[in-house]
Amino acid sequence: MDSIFNLKGKVALITGGSGILGSNMAEVLSKQGVITFILGRTLEKVQVTVDKIKSQGGKAFPVIGNVLNQEEMEAIRNIIIEKNGRLDILINAAGGNMPGATIGPDQAIYDLKKDHLQKVLDLNIIGTILPTQVFSELFAKQKSGVIINISSASAERPLTRVVGYSSSKAAIDNFTKWMSVELASKYGEGIRVNAIAPGFFIGEQNRALLLTPEGELTPRGIKIIDHTPMGRFGVPEDLNGVLLFLCSDMSKFVTGTIIKVDGGFGASSI
Repeated sequence: MDSIFNLKGKVALITGGSGILGSNMAEVLSKQGVITFILGRTLEKVQVTVDKIKSQGGKAFPVIGNVLNQEEMEAIRNIIIEKNGRLDILINAAGGNMPGATIGPDQAIYDLKKDHLQKVLDLNIIGTILPTQVFSELFAKQKSGVIINISSASAERPLTRVVGYSSSKAAIDNFTKWMSVELASKYGEGIRVNAIAPGFFIGEQNRALLLTPEGELTPRGIKIIDHTPMGRFGVPEDLNGVLLFLCSDMSKFVTGTIIKVDGGFGASSI
């Protein structure tokens, strides 16, 4: 029986596709018959995801480039068109944080490193806007396409310490809404732009903030779990349902939304 999401044969590009969340998204879509292009900075990391998808019977291709480089994004756009003739889904999963853009427990805003802050802002917001600009041109010509941005629990409720990350993810929410209006009003209802706002998922960039080397919760980790009604961190698979919903025609009248997948963190108070 065909999947209710009816995505077989669609073509998707996932930036940051070798990361924990991006690679899982690529796998989930490939299992639905989506042809996936995995974008990352290094072939070795990207190839791991591509090989895993192929081992499961899916179709995947590695594409290497920097989401901050317009020429490289345009070259990748040409590769996708040469191979498949179209693009249906763009997932902007590239992003991250840097220590110098984070305020430590014994630091203040005056200790912020400007170069680190700039890199975090560039990666998270420009690294979403630029690929959207380049690849949505295909959607405008096709009159159809899905864009999914990755927001964060820190976008709506700014978290202590992560000033650069929180600011850039708040910008993602704003851009998601703006771009949804821009594309639908000019090119029709077939183009939708939404965002997923994960809560706290353990990754390499935040592991030391949330867990001790022994795997126990740090003081910050304890605070987060105490404010998460479901009482746990997220795992990549928790995003699967929302991802498939937003990629498919099941959400064909949904655009400009930010959907939280946070175990209730955003609803929790004292």
